[in-house]
Amino acid sequence: MIATLTSKQWLALEYLTDKTTTQVLYGGAAGGGKSFLGCAWIITLCTQYDNIRCLIGRSKLDNLKKTTLNTFFDVCSQWNIKANVHYKYNASSNIITFYNGSEVILKDLFQYPSDRNFDSLGSLELTAAFIDECNQITEKAKQIVSSRIRYKLDENDIIPKILLTCNPSKNWVYNNFYKPHKENRLPVYSKFIQSLVTDNKHISKHYKEQLEKLDYISKQRLLYGNWEYDDSEDKLINYNAILGSFELDDAPSGKKYITADIARFGKDKTVIIYWNGLRAEYIKALDKNTITQAADEIRAIQRLHSVPLGNIIVDDDGVGGGVKDILRCKGFVNNSKALKNENYTNLKTQCYYALSDALNKSKIYINCNNVTHKNFIIEELEQVRRKNFDKDTKLQIVSKDEVKNSINRSPDFSDALAMRMYYEIKPQGVYAVQ
Repeated sequence: MIATLTSKQWLALEYLTDKTTTQVLYGGAAGGGKSFLGCAWIITLCTQYDNIRCLIGRSKLDNLKKTTLNTFFDVCSQWNIKANVHYKYNASSNIITFYNGSEVILKDLFQYPSDRNFDSLGSLELTAAFIDECNQITEKAKQIVSSRIRYKLDENDIIPKILLTCNPSKNWVYNNFYKPHKENRLPVYSKFIQSLVTDNKHISKHYKEQLEKLDYISKQRLLYGNWEYDDSEDKLINYNAILGSFELDDAPSGKKYITADIARFGKDKTVIIYWNGLRAEYIKALDKNTITQAADEIRAIQRLHSVPLGNIIVDDDGVGGGVKDILRCKGFVNNSKALKNENYTNLKTQCYYALSDALNKSKIYINCNNVTHKNFIIEELEQVRRKNFDKDTKLQIVSKDEVKNSINRSPDFSDALAMRMYYEIKPQGVYAVQ
């Protein structure tokens, strides 16, 4: 009954049934049969094994029901698997139950502020999982789901498997699958399969014609399945340079510094970074704190690493000024005049340009083992963009408010990183990372 699958979908199924692969990304162009593959795999498992429990997940349950679930019903129809005969769907519990007791749980995997650790997934025990449009969820959500795959594995002689599908996206999916695949360093337990519109022999010719009418970037992603698309000429930092900064652990050490962006509002984080040269060796993020607590954290790091007081800088806007006063360290005033009379609208812009240059030249190492914080850093650095770059004015970057609107939070990590450049610009009028 699976004769309707394409050659690439067959390849994916081979990986999903072998004894070495635990995760497969089937990603690329729109219309490449990604959702069909995922539903076909889950249905095959549930009809092959009795009393197992599988998950189909997506960022939002509403979208899952309107899209992936309809594909599930389509696959069942094509394979003559009949509703209320071979399976039953309970719209209230969001569970599909097959005739042999096997279940499919439909799950919302969005990272809500009230459940940042995905405690709602804690009690789940799964046999397999399919996450559709995985680029729309966080890496942490994927990891939590993977950790729950342990149900009835030994008795059925199968190993934990997770299938991910998505269109090209510059986030953790690119970093963990596409880039290592391209560089021939993808772990043996991971597989990446490129999906193209032309792989799907059942796709309407009109669908491809519609993709041809998209804007350039959308066409690169959705028609050609191009993972290396350039989504903006105004970006200051190369995406691969951002990713590479987490791997430059051989970067030289040097003088010691501490930079800190102090939380102003309830949703903001206080981010403190200890630097050894241009090595960001320790990153501390506080969700809620008083200015005294922030100062105490900085002072503890200062003592531990013997950081000179003159090498500690905190933002001097808002409540950050209180921390500066307690520590008697350097204050960073974002809108102050650029150093050395250089052609920037303010000090913050100047430091972000310097940070971008240093990252693009592979001068900075960022040590960050916290997956959530790492993804925040990547996301924030991607938002460092020129503003009015086609006009003959002082160099500008997009404002913090514009960044907040794009990522729905303050760029606290990148602000703390950018402050480090103050010390690279200031000494003797020389830009030290050149």
